[in-house]
Amino acid sequence: MDIFGIPIQAFMGQLMLGLVNGAFYAMLSLGLAVIFGLLDIVNFAHGALYMLGAFAAWILLDQWGINYWFSLILAPLIVGLFGAIIERLLLKRLYGLDPIYGLLLTFGISLILEGLLRQKYGVSGQSYPVPELLSGATNLGFMVLPNYRAWVVVVSLTVCLGTWFLIERTRLGAYLRAGTENAKLLQAFGVNVPLMVMLTYGAGAALAGLAGVLAAPIIQVTPLMGSNLVIVVFAVVVIGGMGSIMGSILTGLGLGLIEGLTRVFYPEASSVVVFVIMVIVLFLRPAGLFGKEA
Repeated sequence: MDIFGIPIQAFMGQLMLGLVNGAFYAMLSLGLAVIFGLLDIVNFAHGALYMLGAFAAWILLDQWGINYWFSLILAPLIVGLFGAIIERLLLKRLYGLDPIYGLLLTFGISLILEGLLRQKYGVSGQSYPVPELLSGATNLGFMVLPNYRAWVVVVSLTVCLGTWFLIERTRLGAYLRAGTENAKLLQAFGVNVPLMVMLTYGAGAALAGLAGVLAAPIIQVTPLMGSNLVIVVFAVVVIGGMGSIMGSILTGLGLGLIEGLTRVFYPEASSVVVFVIMVIVLFLRPAGLFGKEA
């Protein structure tokens, strides 16, 4: 059976690949949206934090023999702690200044991290094995679905929707949103706003680290893996609407599928289709698809 002249197995395979990419876009853009929406920081270090998550998982396995399942918890905690330290020592000093200072600082941090890891491990990729429990594939009849890729999509969707629920539907989320509107008033009610800000940045960094761990068995772990992805993720956040959490999730998944379909019908455009859509969206709706107009 064919779809538009393309065998259904090949069509669904590319669609699945697009969905997996979309899951990564969603999780990374979610972290960016949380940090920008709640802290007003354009975090250009997000790609480097994603890379750190993958490297942390690889080092934990290579040096200490810690397997994937423990790394799935430990690596995001390590990256989140690193993010919290960055916020306390560096970003804290820039609050109240033009956001361009935060962007330049985080860009510099990403270059330093990439440079350090390139110096230590070189630019060649490191392989990370797929966990035995998730190896192999499942035959669905119309396509063969790799078990690990299905796992990535399920975990990404669960984390994204859980984060959205936490911020939009819980008291903790209400405190976070109130802190962005009037930090002094919230502090007058006894809420430790600086601690809340630090933990929020750390949580956003941990999300990037988790995405890195999930990606490690699929792609080669290299110091440049974050810089190759972060530009696309920024485009996803702009299309979804800066600071819109649900917008980032839906846009990330949607653009991943569009990218996958483009790879089927016109592969030459697959690497630029996200940016073409960004230009069109900015022309028609400058605040993004889910952003609030000023």
